[in-house]
Amino acid sequence: MASSIEPDDPGAEQPLISHLVELRDRLIWMLVGIGVALVVTFPFANSLYTYVATPLITKLPQGSHMIATQVISPFLAPFKLALVAAVFLAMPWLLYQLWAFVAPGLYRHEKRLAIPLLASSVVLFYVGMLFAYYLVFPLIFGFMAATTPEGVSMMTDITAYLDFVLALFFAFGVAFEVPVATILLVAIGVTTPDALAAKRPYIIVGAFVVGMVLTPPDVFSQTMLAIPMWLLFELGVFFSRILVRDRAAREAAEAAEAAQGAGPLPLPAPPSGHPGGGDRPPAPPGMGGSALGRELEPDDLAPPRGWRPLTDEEMESELDRVDAEHAANRPATVPTAPLDPIEEKIRRGNRLRELQNPFAARQVLYEVLEEGDASQRRTARNILNSLDGP
Repeated sequence: MASSIEPDDPGAEQPLISHLVELRDRLIWMLVGIGVALVVTFPFANSLYTYVATPLITKLPQGSHMIATQVISPFLAPFKLALVAAVFLAMPWLLYQLWAFVAPGLYRHEKRLAIPLLASSVVLFYVGMLFAYYLVFPLIFGFMAATTPEGVSMMTDITAYLDFVLALFFAFGVAFEVPVATILLVAIGVTTPDALAAKRPYIIVGAFVVGMVLTPPDVFSQTMLAIPMWLLFELGVFFSRILVRDRAAREAAEAAEAAQGAGPLPLPAPPSGHPGGGDRPPAPPGMGGSALGRELEPDDLAPPRGWRPLTDEEMESELDRVDAEHAANRPATVPTAPLDPIEEKIRRGNRLRELQNPFAARQVLYEVLEEGDASQRRTARNILNSLDGP
C-alpha cells in the first residue's frame, strides 16, 4: 500500500495526500473483493432468487405464481440479488480494508474495543437477516395471502418482491446492531448503563416507532422488529455494565500499582484553613501559575479575559520558541543527555496545558498512561487532575 505507517504507531502522522492515496487503494481492493465474490455468486443467481422467493411461493394460493412485468426483469432481478450476495460474502474482506485504513489513528485501548465490535456487528447483521427470512417472512406473506380480496389473484412481480425483501433484510440487519450502538455510547462516555436503564419506557416506544417506519404497514412485521430491538437493547445494557465494571477494575489496579511503586506523593498537603477543603489535588511541581504545594484556585483554572485556543500552527510555533529559549539558557558545560520518550511526552503535555490547549494535552497524557511506568503514570494523572479542575 501507499502508506508505510504501521498500525501500532499511533503517534505517526501522514499528510493529507497520503491519506487520500491510502483511501483510494483501500477502495480499489474493496471493489476487487466484491468482483471476485460476484464471479462466485453469479452462476447461482437463479438458484439464489428461488431460495429468497421460497417464503412467498409457499404461501401463494394454488395456481398462483410470480410474474415478470418488464422485458429485462428475468435477468436483472437475479443479477441484482447476486450482486448483493457478493457484497455480503465479501464483508469480512471489506471490513479488513476499513480496519487497515483507520487502525493507524487508533490507540491500543481503542483497538482492543474496535475489533470485537466490528466482528459482532457483522454477526448481528447476518443474524438479523436470518431472523427476517425464517421468522418474519412466513408470517408476513401468510397474512398477505390470507387477506387477499376475493376475485384478486396474488401474483407478485419478481423485481418488486426483491426490492421488498432487500429492504426488510436491511431493516432487520440494522436493528440487530442495537447492542453494538449501546456499548459504543457507553464506551465513549455519552451515557451510562444506569441512564439507559432509566429511559427504558422511551426506548420501548421508540422501538415500535422504528418498526413502524422501517417495515411494511402491518402490525405483524412492526411487532416482529420492535420486540427484538427492545431485547437487544437490554442485551447491550447488560454488556455495557460489564464494560464499565472492567474499566473501573482496571483503573483501580493501575492506581494501586502506582501507589505501591511510587509511595506517597512528595507534594505537601494543602493547608487546612484553605477554603474548599482538602479534597482537591495539589498542583504538580513545574506547572506554570501554581506554586509548589498550593492548591489550584478557581482563578487558576479559568481562562484569562480575551483568551482563545491556539491553532495547531501557533501551538507548534510556541513550543519551538520555548524549546529554543530553554536550549539557549542551558549552561554549555551541562551535557545534554537524550530525554526518555515518555518523559518527553510528559513535558509536552505540561507545555500544552500551559498553552491553554487541554484537548491536545489530554491526548499526549493518555499515551503516557498506556506506555509509561508507575511513576510516569502518576505524574500524568496529576497533570490530568489539574486539567479537570477542583
